[in-house]
Amino acid sequence: MAPMPTLSADRLRTITIGAIGVVVTIAVWWIAAATVLSAFQIPTPPEVVDVFRARGFDYYQRVFSITLKESAQGYVVGVVLALATAMIVLLVPIIEPIVMQFAVITYCLPIVVLAPILITVHEIPDVGGLSKTAVDLAAVSVFFTTVVGAVLGFRAADLSTLDVVSVYGGSRFQQFRRVRLVSALPALFSTLQIAAPAAFLGALLGEYFDRHLEIGVGPSLILSQNNRETALAWSLGIGCAIVSGFAYLVLGLIGRAVAPWSKGVAS
Repeated sequence: MAPMPTLSADRLRTITIGAIGVVVTIAVWWIAAATVLSAFQIPTPPEVVDVFRARGFDYYQRVFSITLKESAQGYVVGVVLALATAMIVLLVPIIEPIVMQFAVITYCLPIVVLAPILITVHEIPDVGGLSKTAVDLAAVSVFFTTVVGAVLGFRAADLSTLDVVSVYGGSRFQQFRRVRLVSALPALFSTLQIAAPAAFLGALLGEYFDRHLEIGVGPSLILSQNNRETALAWSLGIGCAIVSGFAYLVLGLIGRAVAPWSKGVAS
C-alpha cells in the first residue's frame, strides 16, 4: 500500500499563516463592527452568515452563475487575443512598440468611460441573458497583463538553446514552439492566475453599469444598495472574493502540475 503524501514544512507553514490571517481578519472585523464602526451600519460576521442562510445556496448559485459565465467568456477571449498578440510580437519584433502601446491604452482607458460606450453599442443583451458589455470588459481587463506576462515569459528562454535550434536550421517559429513556449509556462500560468480575478471584476463592473440585466452579481448589488440591505451586499462581496480566490488557486495548481520545475519539483 502506497504511503500517504505528507505536507512539506514550507507548505504547512503557508497554510497555518493563511488560516491565522483569516481568523484575525474576521476577529478584527467583528470587534470593529460591534464597537467603533457600529454607527456606519457595518454588519457583523453572524449577520452576514444569517443572510447566507436566509437566501440559501440556490440564490447565490443563480446570481453568480451569470457573472461567472460572462467572466469566463471574456477571460477566454482576452487571453487568446493576448497570447496571439505576444506570439506575433516575438515572431515580428518590429511591431512591438505599436502593440505594446495599444496594450497600455487598453489598460489605462477608464472603465467608467468605456462601459457607457459598450452599453450603447450593445443595446440588447444576449439570448442567454448575458451582458455583452460585461464580457467585453472582462476581456479588456485581462488583455494588458496577459500580453506583458507572455512577452516576458517568452523572452526568458535560454539564448544558447535558441542558438542550437537556429544552427540546425530552425525558424523563429521552431524556436518559439520548441524553446520559448516551454520556458514561458511558469510565467504564463502566473499571468493567467492574475488575469482570472481581473476578468471577474471586469464582468462585475460591466453588470453594474449595464441596466439591461435582471440577474447577476451586479444587479443584486444594486438592489441591495437601493434597499439598504448592507448584510446582503457584504455577503455578495465575500462571495466574489471566494470565487476569485478559488479561480486563482485552481490555476496555480494547474500551473504547478503542467510546469512542476517552476517550484523545484521533479516532473
